[in-house]
Amino acid sequence: MLKKWMAVSAITLLLVSGCSKNETDEDVLEKNDGTGVADQSEDNKAAERYPFTGIGSDKEVMGRSVAVMVNNHPAARPQSGLGQADIVFELLAEGEVTRFLAIYQSEQPEIVGPVRSARDYYIELAKAYDSLFIAHGNSPEAKKMLDQGYIDNLNGLYYDGTLFERVNYRQAPHNSYITFDHIKEGAIEQGYDLDQPPASMTFMSEEEAEKIDGEQANELSIAYSTKNPAFNVSYEYDESTRQYKRASNDEWTVDYDSGAPVLLSNILIIEAPHQTLDADGRRDIDLTSGGKGYLIQRGRMSEVNWTNKEGRILPVVDGKEQGLVSGKTWINVIPADPGLESSVVIN
Repeated sequence: MLKKWMAVSAITLLLVSGCSKNETDEDVLEKNDGTGVADQSEDNKAAERYPFTGIGSDKEVMGRSVAVMVNNHPAARPQSGLGQADIVFELLAEGEVTRFLAIYQSEQPEIVGPVRSARDYYIELAKAYDSLFIAHGNSPEAKKMLDQGYIDNLNGLYYDGTLFERVNYRQAPHNSYITFDHIKEGAIEQGYDLDQPPASMTFMSEEEAEKIDGEQANELSIAYSTKNPAFNVSYEYDESTRQYKRASNDEWTVDYDSGAPVLLSNILIIEAPHQTLDADGRRDIDLTSGGKGYLIQRGRMSEVNWTNKEGRILPVVDGKEQGLVSGKTWINVIPADPGLESSVVIN
């Protein structure tokens, strides 16, 4: 299956690698199959809802979440499977390089990657969302956690060439991928439960979402670095879909295989204390103390605080958790120094 996918993907890359922010909205949205505005009348009738998107389902919602460490080096872009993630966390690893923790529950893409190595704070987040954790490699601190069974996991260090496969159109360490079929195979082999769905997040009704107010936020940018723009982020609101498109270094974040853009209903940007621990630049990121944040939805921005509730990062105002709009969520974690006011521009 992977070899067939590799052949198709090599052709697809020629079509999507030039997908820049100069494309029109129509160009980008033509590639996006069925990810526009949902039929709210039908969604409101749904008996059940997916726990991480709030989107209705006419079937019983089952299935454990799966959290995958996804590479964000320029040599790893465009990635595969990001658009199907319910939640994506973006945090700094070493230096000024960000990595993604992509959490899947409502959808399972055929393949995800490139897969990258674990850090302890990504593991903590995956645990909070009841996830099976997928990574290829680890820092020393992350290795201790994984070896001690802190979280159910599959590590490419031990499955390289079996569950994890290397593609031939990218160079290591940017070429490790895993299919969801292989994730299921590995979970069965290890005796991990894949049936139990996670606890739900808090979502607004559509009526509540229509009343969202705040500062206009049709375009926004986040500077993770003043020296290296390759990891800076921008978002643009599309009124027709009521969702945000995302870009890294002015290149749209699209799926490697389909060319479909990542579309988001919620963007949460939080500042958290970062500390460099060693000569290799490994970090400690304080994701427990809470702090300031921006919550962006429906073309508006609200200033919020964030809190850690049982490991999950949640927006709050006056101590009350703020509901999310039904759909997918991206959470950007930036250093408290220099902080939101210096790192984020909103128009």
